Amino acid sequence: MRLLLDTHILLWVITNDSKLPKSIRAAIINADNVFVSMASLWECAVKISIKKLSMDFEKILKAIDASGFEMLSIKPEHLSELLDLPMHHKDPFDRLLIAQALSEPLILQSVDPLVLAYFEA
Repeated sequence: MRLLLDTHILLWVITNDSKLPKSIRAAIINADNVFVSMASLWECAVKISIKKLSMDFEKILKAIDASGFEMLSIKPEHLSELLDLPMHHKDPFDRLLIAQALSEPLILQSVDPLVLAYFEA
């Protein structure tokens, strides 16, 4: 099983937040590969710079490195996938994560119903 973490899931893992569902925690533990997108790092950097996130960016990077999660760069095929997404969600970071999950393919771990709508049959 290959997972991609939505940004809020990544932050909950890093901070050991009780909001992280047990099912997602178990999926991460049992996954073959867990990916963190550069889009999530970009989102964190933006939110830190505008004071919507009060975390140290270096702490985030070190936690990702210590976790063994793999970094997923943004590839042209992800952007091509993005062009065809329906407009269930307008958040550009989430839309890029969705496109990456569909393109790779990866199982996107999220609790956002607007994100999950892209994966419902």
